[in-house]
Amino acid sequence: MANPKNLFLVGPMGAGKSAVGRQLGRLLHLDFVDSDEEIEARTGVDIPFIFEKEGEAGFRLREVKVIDELSQRQGVVLATGGGAVLDADSRSRLGARGFVIYLHTTVQQQLDRTQRGRNRPLLENGNKAEVLEALMLERDPLYREIADLTVETDGRRVQAVARDIVEALG
Repeated sequence: MANPKNLFLVGPMGAGKSAVGRQLGRLLHLDFVDSDEEIEARTGVDIPFIFEKEGEAGFRLREVKVIDELSQRQGVVLATGGGAVLDADSRSRLGARGFVIYLHTTVQQQLDRTQRGRNRPLLENGNKAEVLEALMLERDPLYREIADLTVETDGRRVQAVARDIVEALG
């Protein structure tokens, strides 16, 4: 697909969606937007606070609305939250409105990349490796269902991943 109007990045937390998305935006001269950052900007609070006050269900309702709005824009690279694919309507919209790229990473790489972050409410309770493994089992088939392209990110630099995507796009 030469010069697609929209690129949508899906994948688990720690896969590099935001970092790769920013780089793709620069390389392809497209606007970059991050759905989690957009939710925080609109609410004026961070995601852990939303989870604390509204629970995951409340956050997911906000996420569905933001994904719907952002995916209607033209000329964007959109980094979605790891759970954005849980909603069937969001999956359908992403698949219909742009080129979907699944940034795949292993649970071990996720652990390495998320260990210092405090903005991951799903990792606050329980064994992080077990939580990430369970999320991957649930979500990996959903990422693959809508992906036009799957790119491995383990142990790779952001620039290399972005270059591979640009090359794959033609």
